[in-house]
Amino acid sequence: MRVKDKYLSPFTDFGFKKLFGIEPNKDILIDFLNELLRRDEGKIEEITYLSPEQLGRTSGDRKAIFDLYCENEQGEKFIVEMQKAKQNYFKDRSIYYSTFPIQSQAHKGVWDFDLKSVYTVGILDFVFDEDRGDDRVFHHEVQLFDKSVQAVFYDKLTYIYLELPKFTKTLDELETHFDNWLYVLKNLENLTDRPAKLQEGVFTKLFEQAEIANIDDEEYSEYERSLKTYRDLKNSFDTAREEGREKGRKEGREEGRREGGKEEKIRIAGKLKRQNVPPEIISQNTGLGIEEIKKL
Repeated sequence: MRVKDKYLSPFTDFGFKKLFGIEPNKDILIDFLNELLRRDEGKIEEITYLSPEQLGRTSGDRKAIFDLYCENEQGEKFIVEMQKAKQNYFKDRSIYYSTFPIQSQAHKGVWDFDLKSVYTVGILDFVFDEDRGDDRVFHHEVQLFDKSVQAVFYDKLTYIYLELPKFTKTLDELETHFDNWLYVLKNLENLTDRPAKLQEGVFTKLFEQAEIANIDDEEYSEYERSLKTYRDLKNSFDTAREEGREKGRKEGREEGRREGGKEEKIRIAGKLKRQNVPPEIISQNTGLGIEEIKKL
């Protein structure tokens, strides 16, 4: 017996790979990546899917298994991960994963170390603990940064994180194609029909591919198992988080922790301001308001 949902959840392993990880749907992935990156050097025209399982340089090295791994026509590499629940050391994990496509570019013999760009994209169904008190920034784009000159030091290694719980726009508030993408990723499984605002070409195909009625019985069984895994994981995480909050309330520590965190942000902001760092950059890095920073 089939579930009542009309559309696949992209947060399930099956749903994510069905929509983004198969050859017939790579135009959907290309559209998403182009909208996400908005690169000055031109749009991605073509991608090639690569093996998601990456082995270390020796048989004893730990391997990595990506949700999705591909490269474009220039040889630039893209790791795309749909992260269902908060994971300890997630940032460490994403940094570790990015080393595989870097090492894979090494040439035998004489080599000048010229590397192609590597992008790691994390679509997150959770919020980073350190960002939980600030809902303004949900789209993080991280590169190696030179603090002394306040400029990007190396632009060929990019980490992009989308904290989807922070994206709260309603259908009526959607303004851009990127807004539409974020809305679809966050709400697809809960939609009962295709909204009028999502009638663009790429979404026509996405909604068709996501419709549960269009998959066969074998695929549906696989999806059902994947959906159960996702919901069990999410419920376990939500329960653990609520238990942690309750414990914090009982012990009276939560307020003190927030106040301590705010004091640390103010201290850092004051130090950056004395170094003549622009208020906008201080705000992005501390979560403090610009007016608050100006008063320091």
